[in-house]
Amino acid sequence: MLLAIDVGNTQTVVGVYEGEVLAHMWRVATNKSHTSDELRVKVLPLLDSEGIVPDDLQGAALASVVPQLTQAWCAALHRMLGIDALVCTAASAGELFPTTYANPGEIGADRVADAVAARSLYGAPVVVVDFGTATNIEVVDREGRFIGGVIAPGVDTSAAALFSRATRLAAIDLVDPHTAIGGSTEQAIQAGIVYGEADRVDGLVRRIFAQLGYEAPVVATGGLAPRVAELSQTITATNPELTLEGLRLIHEAQGKGTGV
Repeated sequence: MLLAIDVGNTQTVVGVYEGEVLAHMWRVATNKSHTSDELRVKVLPLLDSEGIVPDDLQGAALASVVPQLTQAWCAALHRMLGIDALVCTAASAGELFPTTYANPGEIGADRVADAVAARSLYGAPVVVVDFGTATNIEVVDREGRFIGGVIAPGVDTSAAALFSRATRLAAIDLVDPHTAIGGSTEQAIQAGIVYGEADRVDGLVRRIFAQLGYEAPVVATGGLAPRVAELSQTITATNPELTLEGLRLIHEAQGKGTGV
């Protein structure tokens, strides 16, 4: 079995692979102050809930965009499993991640894993839209190279900024209001944020297609993907496990396997 962990700024996704199959997945809140001991105590009950003990795990792969947690997770995993986790970077992805980026070292681990998985599952060219704390768009061209993309404030990030600065606007559920003309303050906010995000993504994707000179499959991932993808005119698939799949592929490419 392989333990795959995607550490985001807001949420952390933990998955267990049996061979090529994602057998279990959990989504928990990210706490940037957690120590390695606290992380270990956090993940062990998740594994135990499915009858998994550390000895069942033959490897671990980590994608983290929170620098202060990267080492903490590595220490926690080493203590749990007695092995060093694979840490996802452009360098560790190797031949799975050809890129034209001027400085590959600055590419976030989640972007690397998403691009690797999308290229493997959907071919090239392909575009990934990852809805999280930030809305990331990753572009893989016809030659299979990661050539860059877009980083923008995410849905919840934008909403939190609005609610914190506009004192008369209360936080609401960000769901489809089924109307572009809000008949109430709640509907107006929902239309602005939810429809606004879908249309922003569509506009950016169309600009990307125009610059490429051709279109490509567009894959949505991230915790907020289902909420926005169904409203988009350019997104062609949704895959909430994309980042974990990228971690599995990179781990496997290094000859480590995923075990059963």
